[in-house]
Amino acid sequence: MRTTETVLPGVLLVEPDVLGDERGFFQEIWNREKYAEAGIPGTFVQDNMSRSSQGVGRGLHYQEPGAQGKLVQVIAGAVFDVAVDIRRGSETFGRWVGEVLSAENHRQLWVPPGFAHGFCVVSDTADFFYKCTTPYRPMNEHVIRFDDPDIGIDWPVDAPRLSERDQNAPLLRDTPVLPDLVSS
Repeated sequence: MRTTETVLPGVLLVEPDVLGDERGFFQEIWNREKYAEAGIPGTFVQDNMSRSSQGVGRGLHYQEPGAQGKLVQVIAGAVFDVAVDIRRGSETFGRWVGEVLSAENHRQLWVPPGFAHGFCVVSDTADFFYKCTTPYRPMNEHVIRFDDPDIGIDWPVDAPRLSERDQNAPLLRDTPVLPDLVSS
């Protein structure tokens, strides 16, 4: 397994070892000891999976209080996956990083607590799997506008299909509930 720190300290691109031949492949998706050595904590409490069709955008979501760390991977299809630093006081506040995650490249992205997360589907469909460090609590979930000009994400989809909630999300500068750097 290889891990690479992205331009946002703490956000890691993980390239797991994949063993394969003409019969198929084998991949270890999670190993607490190996991932802890790479800087990814081993306390996951919830696994989630979603399926979305081409052009669907989801996010930018985060939870506060109870910020979630997420280890994300695409099981089928491909997405453009994004993390945005939303920690007050961070030197990289408001900056983003994006990676293509696909069933073919087997990559994972570690999005630590204190970062908003979103993705858009760039294949016909995508099955998106993520492990979370804290339980999902709907009353603590917040959303930042997908196309916030202050963040400036270069999404590969011009007019993503968004939920009503994501369409009407506030800009980062108008979001009252953000984590502090010291508490993340």
